[in-house]
Amino acid sequence: MRLPARIERLDQIDNRIVALLIEDARRSYDDIGRQVSLSAPAVKRRVDRLRASGAIRGFSAIVDYAALGSATEALVELFYAPGTLLDSVAESLRRHPEVVEAWSVTGEADAIARVRTRDNEDLERLIMELQRDGHVIRTRSQVVMSRLVERGA
Repeated sequence: MRLPARIERLDQIDNRIVALLIEDARRSYDDIGRQVSLSAPAVKRRVDRLRASGAIRGFSAIVDYAALGSATEALVELFYAPGTLLDSVAESLRRHPEVVEAWSVTGEADAIARVRTRDNEDLERLIMELQRDGHVIRTRSQVVMSRLVERGA
């Protein structure tokens, strides 16, 4: 597998293009071009270069999970048995669609998962399932009350 060539430095126009795409990934090349004083084909070439380099990995939709029925968001710290491999942790977490993101971390916990569930009862069910995994020694959770800051990628 060939790794993408990294861009040494983004110039001001590249940075502005990335910022505009973060704001709205469905923005047209023509619209972006008007805002950065380039033609649509020139913007496309830059976006293609940013994608080829790995600077832009993809495009996504910003979802309102509450509108989709998942009103509870929580951070679940996971503490694993000694010797548990990260591949096993990732595989286990991928089996649960409620896990939106997960990271291996430093500190007390071995990993943290951001989860979305219908409600607190559903969160409790998910935590119990994670604990039944066999590798999880314990969990510690924090339910998100409100978002104070939210930025694009």
